[in-house]
Amino acid sequence: MNRFFGAALLLLTLVTADAQILKPAKWTWAPSKTSVKTGEQLDLIFTVTTDKTWYVYANDFDPDCGPMLTTITLEPHASFELVGELKAINPIDKHDEVFGCDVKIFKDKGEFRQTIRVLSTDLKLSGTYDGQTCTEVDGKCIPFDGEFAFTGITVTGKTIEVKAPEKPKQNEQTEVKETVVPSDTAQEEETKPEATPIQYGAITGPVLDKTVLEGDNSLDDSSFFGYLVFAFVLGLISLVTPCVFPMVPMTVTFFLRDNQSRREGIRNAIIFGISIITIYTLAGTLFAVLLGAEGLNALATHWAPNLFVFIIFIVFALSFLGLFEITAPHQLVNKADQKAEKGGLAGIFFMAATLVLVSFSCTIPIVGNVVVMSAGGQILKPILAMFSYSLAFATPFTLFAIFPEWMKGMPKSGGWLNAVKVTLGFLELALALKFFSIADQAYHWSLLDRDTNIAIWIVIFALLGFYLLGKIRMPHDSPVEKVTVPRLLLATLVFSFVIYLVPGLWGAPLKALAGYLPPQYTHDFDLVSMTRSTRANEICDLPKYTDFLHLPHGLNGYFDYEQALACARQQNKPLFIDFTGHGCTNCREMEAVVWSDPAVLERLKNDFVIVALYVDDKTPLPESEWITSRYDGKVKKTIGKKNADLQIANLDNNAQPFYVLVGKDERVLAWPYGYDRSVEKFVEFLESGKKKYEELYK
Repeated sequence: MNRFFGAALLLLTLVTADAQILKPAKWTWAPSKTSVKTGEQLDLIFTVTTDKTWYVYANDFDPDCGPMLTTITLEPHASFELVGELKAINPIDKHDEVFGCDVKIFKDKGEFRQTIRVLSTDLKLSGTYDGQTCTEVDGKCIPFDGEFAFTGITVTGKTIEVKAPEKPKQNEQTEVKETVVPSDTAQEEETKPEATPIQYGAITGPVLDKTVLEGDNSLDDSSFFGYLVFAFVLGLISLVTPCVFPMVPMTVTFFLRDNQSRREGIRNAIIFGISIITIYTLAGTLFAVLLGAEGLNALATHWAPNLFVFIIFIVFALSFLGLFEITAPHQLVNKADQKAEKGGLAGIFFMAATLVLVSFSCTIPIVGNVVVMSAGGQILKPILAMFSYSLAFATPFTLFAIFPEWMKGMPKSGGWLNAVKVTLGFLELALALKFFSIADQAYHWSLLDRDTNIAIWIVIFALLGFYLLGKIRMPHDSPVEKVTVPRLLLATLVFSFVIYLVPGLWGAPLKALAGYLPPQYTHDFDLVSMTRSTRANEICDLPKYTDFLHLPHGLNGYFDYEQALACARQQNKPLFIDFTGHGCTNCREMEAVVWSDPAVLERLKNDFVIVALYVDDKTPLPESEWITSRYDGKVKKTIGKKNADLQIANLDNNAQPFYVLVGKDERVLAWPYGYDRSVEKFVEFLESGKKKYEELYK
């Protein structure tokens, strides 16, 4: 009856429709990879995009309900065999008022996948698709159908013959034996169908199946106002991140000038804040669209911008120490500006642009969301999000820029003002190493190990301590006849910090500095790790890339998704995915503060198979491992780009750190976890994934 009613409704819709031909659903298709060997599995990905207010029915609900299910039929061919059935990826549950039943649909964009096993090099993949698309605006429903054919797939290897099951001959009699059943229990065991093992499809990456996930998504940003508030809070938090904090002393020292009035100083500080907002809102959004999610990450970890910032910090530090005066910005403006402001505007804008560039490593979470939203066609929301973020981000730096003018108004500001500049110069000299370290780790130069960094810091801060005590005098300093109480207290703090650093030479964790220092595994003489007796977690086979990639705290794991997933299935454990990066300072903090906690470390060792996927690693892949992205259609040729594409295409996210728990069939077991230093919340995240794994697979 429902089928008759559905057909009648569809016929009525077609008869009463306008004369114009409507095609609200557009189909595209692509293979999961373009190079495959015989015997391997391949995913055929079908994507349907609908016009606004229209939706397409999926294929995994009651076919007797009424609506036409989407069907995709492959023409049989000896070059392949089907593996499993057609899968609808994350459809939306909906109660259809017209048909009076529960259905599953796709709005805006949907995806279907069919897994096949390639059998020969003459691969031929063609067929048809059909289904129904509807809209609730005026009640129209339109059937669709079409043909497809896959091209451009390179197959290598020998042909695999699949034998069909032999059928008994017509004149052949089958011997029937009488079965003696001794009891009812035995009869039940005999008639019970034999359990078939779970058949897993091709490795396609994590899948967010909302029917599995429980609780609220802490990373959800569906509320427009809530997202703007979230962006504003992130802007404030970014100030204390390791890639933004180094700009604080540079900002203060840059605006610490004697040749400007108080009014000019405050005006320049306000221009500085407006410049930050302008660059973030306009240039940030533009870069997000033009460069894409991976492009922003590449910009944050590429050797050129990081070495540029490293050199800028060194130059500014030497200038503040009194070696020379910076006059380069004055030459970048015209003569009129030179007379009026002596190059102030150009220098201020340069400082704002430098701040934006430096902060990209820690602002990727918000900028990355802008990329995803922009790719989805949104315009207003990402721009306002960037404005909200930059407003919060710029406000403290505007105050820092005004701060020197406040200091000048204090009594007896002349002599010690240069001491402030020299002190901040020492800080910039130390913090400059952070940006060199980012490039060093991303490109595996191995020039700045952790112990080397710590040794340089000990020397720098020891010199600063002696300077504060008046034992060292810089070119523009006044003689220190006696040490004031503030200088003595500050020197005490500096020398205390030096003492705190000393154990780090032998491998002490130094958790408070985890985001600023190179990773622990780069330490040449890690006495702490050598004396620590810990049981390593078991792995299946030798992981790839262990010659230059490592896990912290003596953990064993993988750096390749496919290899790690195979081991997780073999060990019957959930897979713990760590989307990380060499330039991800927040990742190092999570590892030092959260992962090191015994409650977390024991769970990671015993309950999970770990894979760390570096999204910024520049190591090239062999051509056989190149992939074509489903997200942007580009070929990914490095480890980092391949891992970044896995995160973006499958999880619509490109922030790091980003932790995901995955089951045997690649379904995500718990809502992904981002940057949150709460050990209790992280343990809860691990336990929820472990519990869901036991429910689904054990």
